[in-house]
Amino acid sequence: MRSIYTKTQISSLVILALSFLVFILIARANLGRSFEQGMAYGGLLDEQSAEAERQFDLGGRDALAKYLNFVARQYPGTRRLFVDSKGKNVLTGANEAKQLARASSTVARLNPFLQIAIRQTTPDGKYILLFEPATSGIKNSILSYFAILPVAIVLLCITFRYQFVLPLLQLTAVVRRFGGADLGARLGSKRKDELGELGRAFDDMAGRIETLLNAERRLLQDISHELRSPLARLKFATELARTSSDGDAAFVRVNKEIDRLTELIQSLIQVTRAEGDLTARNLETVHAHELLKEIVDDSEIEARRRSCRLNLTVSHELTLCADRELLRRAIENVVRNAIYHAPERTDIEIELGYSSAGAFISVRDSGSGVPDEHLEAIFRPFYRVDDSRTEATGGVGLGLAIAERAIRVHHGNVWAENGNPGLRVCIELPSTGRI
Repeated sequence: MRSIYTKTQISSLVILALSFLVFILIARANLGRSFEQGMAYGGLLDEQSAEAERQFDLGGRDALAKYLNFVARQYPGTRRLFVDSKGKNVLTGANEAKQLARASSTVARLNPFLQIAIRQTTPDGKYILLFEPATSGIKNSILSYFAILPVAIVLLCITFRYQFVLPLLQLTAVVRRFGGADLGARLGSKRKDELGELGRAFDDMAGRIETLLNAERRLLQDISHELRSPLARLKFATELARTSSDGDAAFVRVNKEIDRLTELIQSLIQVTRAEGDLTARNLETVHAHELLKEIVDDSEIEARRRSCRLNLTVSHELTLCADRELLRRAIENVVRNAIYHAPERTDIEIELGYSSAGAFISVRDSGSGVPDEHLEAIFRPFYRVDDSRTEATGGVGLGLAIAERAIRVHHGNVWAENGNPGLRVCIELPSTGRI
C-alpha cells in the first residue's frame, strides 16, 4: 500500500467504522440510562412493574398475562418478562436467568450484538420486570445518519485526489523527466499552498542546476575545441627548444605559448563564472556612473598605447543592484574590445543614459564595424568575424561572450549594431533608481 490516495481511503473507512461503533455504544448506554430509575423513562418502568405485581396478586397469571399483553400493544416492538428474584418466569415457569444476568451486566448493555435488557424491581423486591425496548427505530436512525457519511467520504476522496494526489503525481513526473536529462522540465505551479511552494522550490533548484550544468558543458566544449591549437604550438615549441641551436629564442616561444594558454584558461573560467547563479552572488547597490568612470580610468593605459581617447558621457546618474565585480568585468570587456578594434588616433565614445528598461550603456568605436549577419554571432565564444580579429589583436575571442553572459545573469540585455562608422555595443540593465 504505497499510494497516499489508497491510504486516505482506507483511513477514512476505518474512521467511519470506529465512529459508527462509538456512536452505537453511546446510543446504547444512553438508552439504558434513560430507563433507569430517576431518568426520563425510569418512572414509567417503575409504574409498570408495580402494576404487574398488583395484577398478579389480584388475578394470578391470567391477569398478569392480560396486563403484559396490553402494555405490549401500547408500546409495539417492546418485550416484558415478569420473573422472580431467581430468574424464574412467573407466567411460563421458564428459567430467565441469562436474560436477568444480561440486564445486570454493563458490558452486555454496551454489546451492539445483544438485545438491550433493563431490569426493574417491584416495590417490595419480590419480583423483577425485565424490559427489552424497541431498537429498530434507533437502528434505522443510526443507519440513516451513517448512510450520509460514505457519500461524504467519496466526495472527500475525490477532492483529496484533485487537490493533493494529482499535484504530487505531476511533481513526480517532472522530477523523473528532470532526472532523465530533460533539464528544461519545470512544474510551473500557481498554487499558493505548501504544494505550490514545493513546486516553485523545485523549479528554482532545477533552474540553478540547469545553469550550472550548461555552463560546465559549454566550458568543456570550449576547452576541448580551443586548446588544440595552443597545445600543438606548445608541443612544436618544446621540440624546437630541444633541437634548435638558439635555445633562448626557443624558450621565449615556449613562454609565449604558455602565456597564451594561461590567458585562455583564465578567460574560460571567467565565462563559467559569468553564468553562475546571481542569487548566490554578493549583490550591492552600484552607482553606474562611478563604475563606468573606474573602467575608463583602468582602460586609459591600453587606449593610449593605440593613441585612442576614451570619452565618457553621463546624462543620468543611476543606481543598480548587481555584483559589482562581475558587472565591472563585463563592461570592461566591451570597452577593451572597442579599444582592440578601433583605428589608431580615434575616439571611443562611452555613454550612460536612461531608457524604459532602466540603465542604458553604449560603447562605440570608429572602426570598420561588423557585417550585419555577424552582429549576433560575435557574442558566441571564440567567434571572430575575419582574420583581422585574431588572438594577437583581439584576445582569445571570449570578451563579448563573458559580457553577454554576465549581463544576462543580471537580467539585462546586450546587443551590437553598426554605428556607421564603427561598432556600437548597447547594454540595458534594470535600474533601482536615479540619483
